[in-house]
Amino acid sequence: MKDSDRYAKIVEWSEEDQCYVGSCPGLVFGGCHGDDEVAVFKQLCRVVDEVIELYHHDGKPLPEPTAGHDLVNRLQDVA
Repeated sequence: MKDSDRYAKIVEWSEEDQCYVGSCPGLVFGGCHGDDEVAVFKQLCRVVDEVIELYHHDGKPLPEPTAGHDLVNRLQDVA
């Protein structure tokens, strides 16, 4: 399992921006956008991998993972 698999990746339509917006709660907020939902997800996956590489390069611990059955509870704690 890759480190990036531990983070939920969300792509949703933004009425305000009239495009899809990709984010990764706890790691990347509003990380990428575009007109094609699948392309935005692929781009988001690359962005997440790059952010994780930066954490490793800087010797910083990764934020707590957000993937899993209790993601909603963790997101409510942040809100």
